[in-house]
Amino acid sequence: MNTDSDLSEARRAFLATDNETLLPIVDAHHHFWDVQRNPHPWLTALPRIPFRYGDYAAICKNFLPEDYAAACGSHRVLRHVVMEGEWTPEDPTGEALWMAGLARRCGKPHAMAAQVWLDRDDLDEVLHAYRQAPLAGFVRSVRHKPSCATQDEYRSNWSAPGSMRCARWRDGYSRLAAENLMFELQAPWWHMTEAAELARDFPATRLIINHAGLPGARDDQTLALWRAAMAQLADCPNVVVKISGLGERDRPWTTAQQQPVVNALLADFGVDRCLLASNHPVDAIVVGLAELWSGFKALTRGLPPEQKLKLFCDNAVELYGLR
Repeated sequence: MNTDSDLSEARRAFLATDNETLLPIVDAHHHFWDVQRNPHPWLTALPRIPFRYGDYAAICKNFLPEDYAAACGSHRVLRHVVMEGEWTPEDPTGEALWMAGLARRCGKPHAMAAQVWLDRDDLDEVLHAYRQAPLAGFVRSVRHKPSCATQDEYRSNWSAPGSMRCARWRDGYSRLAAENLMFELQAPWWHMTEAAELARDFPATRLIINHAGLPGARDDQTLALWRAAMAQLADCPNVVVKISGLGERDRPWTTAQQQPVVNALLADFGVDRCLLASNHPVDAIVVGLAELWSGFKALTRGLPPEQKLKLFCDNAVELYGLR
């Protein structure tokens, strides 16, 4: 198990040198899964579901701490925050219990964003489990992907069952603050008006935008619309953004492709409200893990070392209570 001293020493060594090879990293959003033993229907059942990166057969295999270490190369990833991986909803706490057991055996992960279903009758039971041993203090946030429309189908009054404007869904969301749980939102950028409503209506709940609001294509029009949609959240102090999951279907992951997204988020939200994460093994479809961390280092090379530390390490440490 890592101790606080390893992180403190790594921070001091990096600040003294601004040497990228010494930069300590907290991967604030990735997955571990064992598809041979655990129920992840989307990874094991055929036919496979439609996916934004296209064919995902390559990731339908185990991804465990030793696999992460092998893929990471020489980058110094010292803390791990795992995201729920769509374990079967018939067993909503099963993944968190398995992950806590993995942490006891392997020393990682260090925290988890767990599965929850805000509009189901078992919500109270699930939240109760997350505040009891062995999950208390390990589950720091929860995720429930809300009902979303395609960009062509979306209308400004979107309020489908299971959406962010659904009364039952919002009632479940309203319970998170009392549980001291943050919420991880994965939704495309055209739904960010609803996300801003959530942030304003429930200011005591930290809202973490996953995958930069899924900017999608990088043409000028899409980037302008995405940035305007995300900017609605910039004035909400309880919102932070994960710079992760930035791949595009059928396009290689390059720093040139990601630069406008990273620049816009840092300009609009500031360094203190952004954090970097890998989304592996999902993003292995578009970029290797070592290549991704090298790319993020290149994208932030012009920043002072203190700001790099915030993006790669310190913001996630504070957000997920990893001290």
